[in-house]
Amino acid sequence: MKCINCGQDNRSTLKFCKKCGGDLTLPPAWFPGWKWHIKTLAWIYLTLIVGFFAVSYLLRKLPPPYDQRQLPPEMTPWLNPHKVPAK
Repeated sequence: MKCINCGQDNRSTLKFCKKCGGDLTLPPAWFPGWKWHIKTLAWIYLTLIVGFFAVSYLLRKLPPPYDQRQLPPEMTPWLNPHKVPAK
C-alpha cells in the first residue's frame, strides 16, 4: 500500500507509514459513485456521437477527387448486367 503523503510502499497490514508515520487507514478523499460514472459515460458518448456527425458532415463537403477517370460502359459490363452491349 502506498502512503498518500510520501509515496512509500508499505505492507498492507500496517496502519502507519514506515517512512513518514502517516495514517494508512484513512479512506480516499473522494470516491466516485455510480451517478458520476453514468454522467461521465454520457458525456463521452455524446461527444463521440457529435464528433462522428461533425466529421461526416465535413467529409461530405469536400470536393470530389478530380483524378478519377471515367471508364466507358463497354469496359465494365458487370456493372450493368441487365444491359446487353451493342455489337
